[in-house]
Amino acid sequence: MTSFNTINDQENKALSSSSVLQACIPVTVLVLLLSLSVYLFGEDSSYGPNQIALCVGAAAAALIGWRNGKSWLEIEESIIYGITVAIKPLLILFCVGSLIGSWIMSGTVPTMIYYSLLILDPSIFYSASCIICALIALSIGSSWTVAGTVGIALIGAAAGLGMSLEITAGAIISGSYFGDKMSPLSETTNLAPAVAGTDLFGHIGHMIWTTLPSILIALVLFTAIGLNIDTTNTSSNLEITMQLLSENFSINVFMLLPVIMLLVMANKKFPPIPTILAGVILGVLIALIFQRSAISSLAGETTNNLLGLFKGIWITLFDGFILNSGNGTLDDLMTRGGMSSMLSTVWLVLCAMVFGGIMEKTGLLQRLVDYALSFAHDTGTLIATTIATCIGANIITSDQYISVVLPGRMYKLEYQSRKLDPRILSRTLEDAGTITSPLIPWNTCGAYMSATLGVATFAYLPYCFFNIINPIVALIYGFLNIKVHPETGPAVPN
Repeated sequence: MTSFNTINDQENKALSSSSVLQACIPVTVLVLLLSLSVYLFGEDSSYGPNQIALCVGAAAAALIGWRNGKSWLEIEESIIYGITVAIKPLLILFCVGSLIGSWIMSGTVPTMIYYSLLILDPSIFYSASCIICALIALSIGSSWTVAGTVGIALIGAAAGLGMSLEITAGAIISGSYFGDKMSPLSETTNLAPAVAGTDLFGHIGHMIWTTLPSILIALVLFTAIGLNIDTTNTSSNLEITMQLLSENFSINVFMLLPVIMLLVMANKKFPPIPTILAGVILGVLIALIFQRSAISSLAGETTNNLLGLFKGIWITLFDGFILNSGNGTLDDLMTRGGMSSMLSTVWLVLCAMVFGGIMEKTGLLQRLVDYALSFAHDTGTLIATTIATCIGANIITSDQYISVVLPGRMYKLEYQSRKLDPRILSRTLEDAGTITSPLIPWNTCGAYMSATLGVATFAYLPYCFFNIINPIVALIYGFLNIKVHPETGPAVPN
């Protein structure tokens, strides 16, 4: 969990010497270059072009900081600080890469896909995917874990049914973030009330007012899409996919042991990296028992000798599993994973955190926040400003936790001075900060979801109905003064 120190004297000096115009320059440069990147390169923009745009934006911020009196050493320290914030998510990304490869190799992912195809009807597939992910995320408090396990299987099932991977990814993310947001085991759900100065369960209870209508609307939309699906070719696609899965992998309930173990460990709040690595190890062991022919085939060995098995496992962990079934769709889906598959995502996150670190430490981000606060004349505009700041922090700093902590720290006194219940602030931080993080390609959450589910962020974004609707509902509540009331008791100290 990211922590933040109080702004020091040097940062106050940088803030006083920076102007709103200066603060807007790096952001404008970044937005223009990112827009051009998407226009020129489309879905491939995350594999290099966006990184260059972030580096140029960071250079613009560094030049302004240097002009305002920051030394190169101070700017360099801000770069190191930004990268340090991202170290834990980056390590998790590498571990997840190995997890995906080992779970495909072990037959765990193919088994989840196979059973999903047996029980999920195409007409309810999108809404059912959303509900399944919501329930699991609610129980373990981690949208990343759900996407990296059940989410991968649902993407595979969608491919087997010939359904939209983009809509499926939107349903997975919508459900995962609903459950994550409402779970008392979630880091952000504990972080938001701590920053705002209220209690955990009061915060969760207050979120129901904006979160429940948002997920219900999302489910209605997913159901409506499902009911209008043409299922003419579904049964033939289903039979072919299930036959190919059973021909290339051993399918049985033992393959689900890694999933059960990982969900139990996550529910018990074991640290994420050891939890994921335990899933990798169990996946490898199951592969050695049940999937020896697949491992040997990957290694190019004709016999199941020990060295061939070792080579196949090694390849899977660093470069992913490769399937050659003869079916292009299934091969593309099962040829995934490995640490190397996360390299472009790691590159993207590093560049994004460099930009965010410079913007924060040079005082430019603080200047933008103060300027935004000048427009908050009433409760509605204050909530709107908080929402805009959370989304802006997700865009600029590329970190979900910063998008909760930074606006919470900046606006806490303003909410107190207006005698507003701190639960309004904590709810708004989650409605805008937590929820919008997977919608931004260079945010750690957006990069993770795209890399894990194999769908570009801008491709699944229009179908993340819950994540789009929730901030809008929060905005409407703010301007209509729905469940927006004055403070009723003393704030909970941090």
